[in-house]
Amino acid sequence: MPESVLAKPDNPLSLDNQLCFPLYAASRLVTRMYHDKLAPLGITYPQYVVLMILWEHAPCSVGVVGEKAMLNSNTLTPLLKRMEQQGLLIRQRDNRDERQVNVTLTKAGLQLQTECSCIPAELMARFSDGAEEELVQLKHLLTRVLPKMQRALEAGQA
Repeated sequence: MPESVLAKPDNPLSLDNQLCFPLYAASRLVTRMYHDKLAPLGITYPQYVVLMILWEHAPCSVGVVGEKAMLNSNTLTPLLKRMEQQGLLIRQRDNRDERQVNVTLTKAGLQLQTECSCIPAELMARFSDGAEEELVQLKHLLTRVLPKMQRALEAGQA
């Protein structure tokens, strides 16, 4: 990390110098806020992410869901299995390519869209506290940075 952004240049391991910690803390806080809205609906935040993808793209392959959710198959498969057991979606092998599994929403999965439609605005109002513009800027910045981080991670695994 460039020295100019270090809060304490003499201590590179200071928590104040880490990019990872504010991202981690913000992620945990946002997820906790979503939990309060999602728990009464019987879904978790990762399930909500999958549902948002499917509301927009279903039917689609498991690979598309994994790519958009940025989840590996070892995380995604059990998540989709639980959602299928809950009656929210159906997984089926593609008739043309047995290697591919497609995901379709059930009636229950589609009905949750209506129940969840107010959540983004409610949470934005709850945690923005006058910082709406900063949150919009943060979202745009993260949207630009995430693909770069993903490519760096993939390059390191090659």
